[in-house]
Amino acid sequence: MSYLKYSLGDIVKEIKLPDSNGVLTDALNSKNIKIIYFYPKDNTKGCTTEALDFTSKVKDFKKYNTVIYGISPDEGKKHFNFIAKNNLKITLLSDTEKKILNEFGVWQKKKLYGKEYMGVIRTTILIDENNKIIKIWEKVNVKNHVEEVLNFIKEMKQ
Repeated sequence: MSYLKYSLGDIVKEIKLPDSNGVLTDALNSKNIKIIYFYPKDNTKGCTTEALDFTSKVKDFKKYNTVIYGISPDEGKKHFNFIAKNNLKITLLSDTEKKILNEFGVWQKKKLYGKEYMGVIRTTILIDENNKIIKIWEKVNVKNHVEEVLNFIKEMKQ
């Protein structure tokens, strides 16, 4: 059973969060395809790899009228520094109150070395021009993930 509170075909009504500059951003306010990827924490190995991989493919995604938003519970200032340090070309949104993380069901109890804690389950959601969910990747392994997302969009657009 999926941990997500959304399913394929569902319409997403709202994703409004501050970006790395503190500007309230409506991720759904465009007629683009939207990649919404939820990740645990800036400046960690897997999260940095994923952000760098998305950045390396920004031009390819733009060819397919696709924009990329990363969402984590980190504060905007931390996102700002993470973007600057890694020269990222994607938009990172802050959900410090975990409103959107909870709404999507990605803020869950996790376990590491026998210790339980709350955290983000790495998840990517593809949303079409009409804000309908067209693809979901759950419990993402970052290796080759961005390429998989890009290939899905390429095939969809053929």
